[in-house]
Amino acid sequence: MTSKERMMCALHREKPDRLPVSVHQWQGYHLDKYLHGATPLQAFQQFGMDAAIQYFEDMGQFWLVDADFAKFSTPEWRDDVTVVSADPDRRINHHIIHTPEGRLSYKTAGDRKTTWITEYLVKHDEDIELIRKYMPVPQLNLRPLERVYDEVGDRGIVRGFVWGDQAGCWQHAACLIDITELILRAMDNPGWVHAFLQILLEKKLRFVEGMKGAQFDLVETGGGASSSTVISPDLHREFCLPYDRRLHDALHNLGFLVTYHTCGGTRSIEELIVQNGTDASETLAPRSIGGNQEPWEVKEKMRNRIALIGGMDQHSVLTEGTPADITAQVELLFRRVGHDGGFILSCPDYFFETPPEHIAAYANAAMGCVY
Repeated sequence: MTSKERMMCALHREKPDRLPVSVHQWQGYHLDKYLHGATPLQAFQQFGMDAAIQYFEDMGQFWLVDADFAKFSTPEWRDDVTVVSADPDRRINHHIIHTPEGRLSYKTAGDRKTTWITEYLVKHDEDIELIRKYMPVPQLNLRPLERVYDEVGDRGIVRGFVWGDQAGCWQHAACLIDITELILRAMDNPGWVHAFLQILLEKKLRFVEGMKGAQFDLVETGGGASSSTVISPDLHREFCLPYDRRLHDALHNLGFLVTYHTCGGTRSIEELIVQNGTDASETLAPRSIGGNQEPWEVKEKMRNRIALIGGMDQHSVLTEGTPADITAQVELLFRRVGHDGGFILSCPDYFFETPPEHIAAYANAAMGCVY
């Protein structure tokens, strides 16, 4: 089987020739420091892994290091950024959004590894009306995507997102207002939260309409803010499930496979994830890196109703363990999670200081897991 065939077979809950092995995303920091500036596709090829190439263009995620803030500006939503510090180890940006009916602001900071939000956009109830009226939804340009798809070819799959700072509505909202404040609003003023989520859903559905014909093998939705390490199952049922379901229905209507991302916090929301109509659940983060159950516990509860992606502890095993530890963990995950197919072994999250020889041990161990 080619890598694409192998991964698509697993996504359809079948047994490929061997265990597919990938990572969630290659980070530029690791590629530059350890792999001599290789591209993600080159990195996958170097280790003989099954490529999962994330496509970010036109998705509107403002935290990207090389984000072009002017690209998503319009006459009615102008993002003026002041670069307070361009030091790559201490990046600080302050943003003012100009609209016909008022201004919004947010701030971000970052380093060579990542970017984070230091001031959230939504500060008053009425701010969501400015988002509803003026926040633009970009049109996906299919031509660059076609080039990426052709470049990847049979070496793996191309993964996409739904527009927004996160693909899921609740998770996107958590990038616009502090998550603690959002949870309190959900309890004290649920109508406002539903209005906010409906605004984001309508914009996302508009973006999905423009995805027709896009060459994505898999589309990621959700995000960590929906996980049961952040919110309760009751909150997930009310504020995630109905919006996720509509988004997934729209994507399925265009023929896309969907993977729902929860950063591993799946305990007690397994049935809700199945009910939202996703084709796969990720990232199966084990307890050792902050998940709230082991990958095989998720497997037992999902009962092969959807595919699974993830499971490999990228910190205490892949980075800090020995090659023998890595091999043992891969074999354990194959035996307890991937034994009947429907599983892509992957790292649940990013890694930054992982030695290349550890990645090679990881890939080689997976290649020995044959069905």
